[in-house]
Amino acid sequence: MRYIPHTDADVRRMLAAVGASEVEDLFACIPEKLRLERPLAVPRAASEAEILDELGELAASNVHAGAADWFLGGGVYAHFIPSVVDAITSRSEFYTAYTPYQAEFSQGTLQTIFEWQTMMSGLTGLEVSNASMYDGASAVAEAALMAMRVTRRSKLVVSDALHPHWRRVLDTYVDGLGAEVVTLPRAEDGRTATPEADDATACVILQQPNFLGCVEELRAAAEAARASGALLVVGVAEALSLALLRPPGELGADVVCGEAQSFGVPMSYGGPHLGFLATRSRHVRQMPGRLVGETVDTRGRRGFVLTLSTREQHIRRERATSNICTNQGLCLLMATVYLALMGRTGLAELARQNRAKAEYAKARVRETPGLSLPLSAPTFNEFVVGVPGSARDALARARDAGAVGGLDLAAHAGDLGPAVLVCTTELCRRDAIDRLVASLAGTAS
Repeated sequence: MRYIPHTDADVRRMLAAVGASEVEDLFACIPEKLRLERPLAVPRAASEAEILDELGELAASNVHAGAADWFLGGGVYAHFIPSVVDAITSRSEFYTAYTPYQAEFSQGTLQTIFEWQTMMSGLTGLEVSNASMYDGASAVAEAALMAMRVTRRSKLVVSDALHPHWRRVLDTYVDGLGAEVVTLPRAEDGRTATPEADDATACVILQQPNFLGCVEELRAAAEAARASGALLVVGVAEALSLALLRPPGELGADVVCGEAQSFGVPMSYGGPHLGFLATRSRHVRQMPGRLVGETVDTRGRRGFVLTLSTREQHIRRERATSNICTNQGLCLLMATVYLALMGRTGLAELARQNRAKAEYAKARVRETPGLSLPLSAPTFNEFVVGVPGSARDALARARDAGAVGGLDLAAHAGDLGPAVLVCTTELCRRDAIDRLVASLAGTAS
């Protein structure tokens, strides 16, 4: 009874109500040999104050972006989030809302999704965007399935510089579907080699910038894919890059998808975040998820409707394109508020600041003995630094200097030698960059 909040009197009254004399009588149907005859091996019940103390100690063992100089990226990025984002998304009508099954009654939610779709179409350079997805990894996997439906082919040509976690999710999605997944090698400069697609290829999948931070040559990849009738799918992990780099759709991409966490969504130890997927209008009926459209009511007033929903709940099961049942609504709201607040000019300026910080850091690396830049391709706000000794030791020195110095690439790009993937966002100050470079090189005082 140590873990049950009822008093002895409560228990007696409940037993009397069901006609039992003891609690054990409730388990009479269970054979005695299957019953546990000893107390559970768990600690004693704790008071609320004791629990809060213990949780506080556990939380203090973690390093968060506000407690250290933060240079870790690799798919989740530390950006400044204006307080207005939290103020709006914390309103009860947003915070407690669930998927609108009678969608047209939820005009505020539908308008938010419509605005999101409009802004993401502009950033990606494609005609139509869906109502967000679970995360970047599942968005890339769904894009691959979409390409297989569009082309009626089953071969996927995937860049070796795709985020390794995304690649694992992709492999899981297509396992059992008879798909052939071919890895496209990485060139010496860090970019993906020009793809060689054939008449069995459904799509070529690249990441922009790729996992190592390098900006890919999308136009050449698009031409190679188009020559064989395949689609070009571009995954984006750092969504802020869309505000500076030329939109992938303008360079020939047929599907642009990925992770929009950078747009006002907290890192939250890796989630929840939100994925996005945009495509050309001719492929809209093969697009997973939902699509909100604009219309007018019988009085001529502007209104929003759920125009397309290709889940089996809404159409015949065999016609469904995806089991994606909803969008990341609250995270989508955060991103929409953030994008509306930043505007086209503000977002572009923020992207320029990110790139400028990275270029400053790269310049400091070049002039520091012991460090190197093993990849020569252009970058946005993330790049690889070669370090002396081992990456583990270099990152330990960075921690001693008060910085989370980046990602050890030993498990992901061992051919680069001891190397760290470093990310610089608008939150990184120059003095912090100087300390990081010195610590990675082992020259910090």
